[in-house]
Amino acid sequence: MKDPVLPGNPPIPLILRRSARARRISLRISQLDGRVTLTMPKRLAEREALAFAESKQDWIRQHLAARGEDVIVAPGAELPVGGKLLRVRGGQGRGVRIGPEEILVPGPEDSIGKRLAAHLREVARDRLAGACDDYAALLGKPYARITLRDTRSRWGSCSSDGALMFSWRLIMTPPEVLDYVAAHEVAHLAQMNHSPAFWAEVTRIYGDYQAPRQWLRDHGGGLHRYRF
Repeated sequence: MKDPVLPGNPPIPLILRRSARARRISLRISQLDGRVTLTMPKRLAEREALAFAESKQDWIRQHLAARGEDVIVAPGAELPVGGKLLRVRGGQGRGVRIGPEEILVPGPEDSIGKRLAAHLREVARDRLAGACDDYAALLGKPYARITLRDTRSRWGSCSSDGALMFSWRLIMTPPEVLDYVAAHEVAHLAQMNHSPAFWAEVTRIYGDYQAPRQWLRDHGGGLHRYRF
């Protein structure tokens, strides 16, 4: 059976999920791809779940509008790097060049997105490694290694053995936001929790973190709209 569609202009496809663990109907909108998932208890009638989604239609449309359309990274597209929107253009030579107003990416047009993503990963790795080195020195605790991924639900993590992980999309954020996430994860080397003691460590090595933390809450989800 096909997943249902919420009628309207435009229609909204719904992904219907039955869960034995669900105790109530819930809606989730993916910031990564805009998909709307309707989860319902296993024995509940489908019509009740669809009626619930219909009653939340205004909320769904508001969130989809706030998320915006996906952006295919190709010549002519605008992409945030370091918090600034830069125009992507084809370039000459062998390397990607990031300027004050544009990014020049050589090679066939259909490979520009992937080539730019690979370059941004390397730039992100350099920036994050430098920031983590600085904050680890201030903290007085070394980290084991850094890995980069394209994570949906978190910007960074710290394991019990001192391994740090970050989303490479942090390179799209303003520099102070990337620095804050680096400091946040480094602080977990001393406090593997979010206790007052942890936030005191973040403040000690980074400073006032409220503004970059709020920036991620307000704008971080939109960075997943960029498709490479």
